[in-house]
Formats: sequence, C-alpha cells, structure tokens
Amino acid sequence: MGLVSMDQPQLLSKIATGDGHGETSSYFDGWKAYDKNPFHPTKNPQGVIQMGLAENQLTADLVQNWIMSNPEASICTLEGVHNFKEMANFQDYHGLPEFRNAVAKFMSRTRGNRVTFDPDRIVMSGGATGAHEATAFCLADPGDAFLVPTPYYPGFDRDLRWRTGVKLVPVICESANNFKLTKQALEEAYEKATEDNIRIKGLLITNPSNPLGTVMDRNTLRTVVNFINEKRIHLISDEIYAATVFSHPSFISIAEILEHDTDIECDRNLVHIVYSLSKDMGFPGFRVGIIYSYNDTVVNCARKMSSFGLVSTQTQYLMAKMLSDDEFVKKFLTESAKRLAQRYRIFTSGLTKVGINCLQSNGGLFVWMDLRGLLKEATFESELELWRVIIHEVKINVSPGVSFHCSEPGWFRVCYANMDDRDVQIALQRIRSFVVQNNKEVMVSEKNTKPCWHSNLRLSLKTRRFDDIVMSPHSPFPQSPLVKATT
Repeated sequence: MGLVSMDQPQLLSKIATGDGHGETSSYFDGWKAYDKNPFHPTKNPQGVIQMGLAENQLTADLVQNWIMSNPEASICTLEGVHNFKEMANFQDYHGLPEFRNAVAKFMSRTRGNRVTFDPDRIVMSGGATGAHEATAFCLADPGDAFLVPTPYYPGFDRDLRWRTGVKLVPVICESANNFKLTKQALEEAYEKATEDNIRIKGLLITNPSNPLGTVMDRNTLRTVVNFINEKRIHLISDEIYAATVFSHPSFISIAEILEHDTDIECDRNLVHIVYSLSKDMGFPGFRVGIIYSYNDTVVNCARKMSSFGLVSTQTQYLMAKMLSDDEFVKKFLTESAKRLAQRYRIFTSGLTKVGINCLQSNGGLFVWMDLRGLLKEATFESELELWRVIIHEVKINVSPGVSFHCSEPGWFRVCYANMDDRDVQIALQRIRSFVVQNNKEVMVSEKNTKPCWHSNLRLSLKTRRFDDIVMSPHSPFPQSPLVKATT
C-alpha cells in the first residue's frame, strides 16, 4: 500500500481532528500528575493529593445505608429483580413518570419548598454536561454567543462551545467587590460584543457559583432578570450546587424570582434551569442531568435531543425510590449541610493559620483560594508557574484561576469534599510546609535585594482584551475542561 498523499482532502471532521474538547490543554497536567502518582496514605504517602475534583463524598455512608435498608429499590437484588424485565425493556425519552415526579419534588425541597416545579417540564440528559449542550443547541446557532460572568467553570467551553459552534463572551467580575455580578459589567460586555458584531443570544449564570462558592442575592438576580428582558435574550441558570449551601445567606433560585417577585417584568419563555444530582447527592457517575425550561418549544426540542443521552431506566428507577423517601431526603440534606460546613471551617481555618485567605463563601464543594501574595509577578504566566510548583513539589492538584477565565492572576480553586478528614489534614500540612519554606526564602532574599514575592498584587485588564489573552485558540493558557473533570 502506497503512502497517502498530503494533497488529499482531510478524511476526518474538524471536530475529530481539532482540540476543542480541551484534553490536550495544559490544564490537564494536574490530572496527569495525579493519575501517574495518586496519593494513598499507606501505599503511596508521597503521591499527589487530588483537590481538583468537585465531588461530594461526605455523605456516601447515608446513601449506602439507605440502599441496604431498601434493597427493593434496585432491580439487581433478590428483592427487586422481579422488576428487571420491565426496566430493561425500551423506555421512551420522556423518562419514567415516577422519576420526573421525584426529581421535581426534590428540586422544590432543595430550594426550601418556596417554589414548585412541574414534572412535565423535567427533561433528562446525560449529566449537566449534556443538559448544557442540549440547551445551547435549542437557544443558539453556530456563531451566536452567551454572556458568562467570570470566573466560570472551564467545562462550559466544552459543554456549550465544542460541538455547537456557540461562542462564550466573558462578563468581567473583579475581586474588588468579591466578584459580584453588576449591571455595569453586563452592559459593558453586551455593548462590546455588539461592536464586534457578535450576536448575544443569552446569559449563563452559575448559582451557587463554581468556582467562587458564593450565592447570588435577590437584588443581583432581579438585575439579571431585568437585563435579559430588556435585551430580549435567554437566561440559563446553572443551579447544580443548590443543596450544597451550608450557611447564611440561603440559596435563591431564579424560579423563586419568577414566582414571587411579581413587581418586575419577566418573560418566562426566556428562562431555563440546568440541574443535576452530581453535586447535591454526590452521584456524578449516575449521569443524571436535568433541563427545566419555562419555554414549551425548548422543552419539546430538548426532550427529543435527550434521546442522545438518556439516563438509564435502572438509574431512574433507583432515584425515583430514593428521592421519594421524604424522611431520608430531609435527613440527607440536613446532614450534608452540616458536614460541608464543618469541612469548610476546618480547611479555611487551617489555611488562615499560615496567612492564606479565601473568598468568603457558603456553598459548593470548594474554596476560592487567594495566592496573589505568592506570585513573583502579577501575571498569568507567574500564576501557572506557581501552579506547577504546587502540583509537582507540594504535590496537590488544585486548579489555577486562569483556567476559570478569572480576570486577575493568583486565585486557585481547591476542592475539599472529595476526601476524608485524614487526607485533608495531610493536604493542609503540605500547604503549611510550602508557605513556611517560601517565607524563609523571602526573608533571605530581602536581606540581599528587593523582595521577590509581593502581596496584594492585582492586574487590571481594562487596558487589555481578556479574550485576546484567554479565549484565543492560540492562547498558551488552558481553555477547556479535562476529560475527567466534573462541574
């Protein structure tokens, strides 16, 4: 067989030959380091500790106990096998009625029962990843764009952009006001996109925020609703961390604004919620994603699209049984909040003891850690340099702020709910050792020359185009999520 001529047409698609998914991104380095050298307390105590994974493993025992007490909820037990044939047979893409009813009820419960959800508007998908992509397909055409406040989850670059051809336009939020979304920032981003002939079709918010761990207050949500109605664009509210809020202020769903804030105008056809059981229940492997839209056409279209990523009937059946158990759900949500609050206090207090601060937060499975004082220079290059030291020398996999499109270098997302108490203490000890060693080096340096480390460094991007730095396909910075990353 002769060699294939380089002049022949490309035989594969642009998606197949491109790197839009982000697997080849430098953001994957931390995961590679962990995969090659995973920490184990006895078998590999010098390995890399995984703190880049937003998983909630603090309540696994509660779920396991429920399953043991309810063996009939599974079709793979002696008690439940009589339902095996029915569940194994074909099910259409509407989903099991009992599953949709249970999810709607659970969504209400996680929002304090202050709002209700219609089971007929529940559309299932393969995790929040599939839910976001299906929503993007319904709302925008290739070349259209969504506004997204920064910093935001890197997976959105994959979920909303990779196969849809949709663009993401950052709405720059800054640490000066704790990264709070403002009307001014929304207007500036919208006007800039308009000047660049980019058609904005919607606004995507994450509430509670990933990576900030903060919740949006009522005034901010009202600003958002007013903005999307004024511009006649869609709103996608990612609420997958709704039940991870562990202290005041409480979480407010966009659904609550629609139902109770009747003094502001809102076209419900413009509002869509993405949810999943990955974070609140700790079930990322079950791939239970939910689209809840107030728009009938979107519901109908998304339901047809869901045939490309259905939730297995076995999973639907199990989840319907579990989420319909009111006593279990009440105990689970209460205990989950208690354990998350305790872990948050332990981890942040441990960081505070060595002078490391985090953005004050009360939700999510992570903290937004401020290491600006450890940067050699106020640049993203310096941030990545520090990140590599943390991975390869401190041996902790954390996520650099630039991968979240943060507008200021020096911030890192650190996940604390995917490990046990012992591993948290080991991670804190490694961080303490690193900071102490660094402080010694600073003292030595100050005796001989100017300090090489500086505190409170900030880099304003008002004179630089953020998308030129981070959004460019030729950017040296990570743009997309890892293959194994979860929201």
